[in-house]
Amino acid sequence: MSEILLQAENLVRSFSMGNRRLDVLKGVSLAVGEGETVAITGKSGAGKSTLLHILGGLDRPTSGWVRFGGRDVYGVGERERSAMRASRIGFVFQAYHLLPELTVRENVLLPALGLRGAFLRGGTLRARAMELLEMVGLAARAGHRPNELSGGEQQRVALARALMNEPRLLLADEPTGNLDSRTGDDVLRLLFGLVAGRGLTLLMVTHNDDVAARCSRTIVLRDGLVEPEGDAAGG
Repeated sequence: MSEILLQAENLVRSFSMGNRRLDVLKGVSLAVGEGETVAITGKSGAGKSTLLHILGGLDRPTSGWVRFGGRDVYGVGERERSAMRASRIGFVFQAYHLLPELTVRENVLLPALGLRGAFLRGGTLRARAMELLEMVGLAARAGHRPNELSGGEQQRVALARALMNEPRLLLADEPTGNLDSRTGDDVLRLLFGLVAGRGLTLLMVTHNDDVAARCSRTIVLRDGLVEPEGDAAGG
């Protein structure tokens, strides 16, 4: 494996449901090398999205630790963790999560507005947003609102937004789950092309074996644990 970018050890995530305790993750450990493309698969309820959110600094684990670029993600304050997410990690979700009141260009620009000195670099940032929209084939739709776009176009906008701050790591949670097979394939070709062209690391949750096969490696979750490699019983 190349130099480790993301590492997790013995991650546990539990939720209280009345008098019950639900253990979604039960001691997950993994390491992802710089430049790897890794799929996280498993049956519904296996903990895939929960794991991705913890790895991305969005949801604190009940126990265990995560290191990104050698830094303890949950060993720092919320402000520092937010800055780490904003500047070094890009997110692509199944439901796009575009703000309907903003234009396409404004949605792409949004992640950069929280960075220090963004106001002084407004012109440069707007130019970068347009450059990214050009890369995903949507420069002509920059002034449109999300509800004027198709699902595939909205996901391409979400991909451009994820790349706005030049992250090292891209986390994608079922990025084609709301798309038909042809549109989903177009989005995946674009996604993997941008990842390869920029030397990014990709960690992607998917239930689709064909999508997972596009990645260099697959991690299978079963009942809140990583299934040992070589076990053909994975879901």
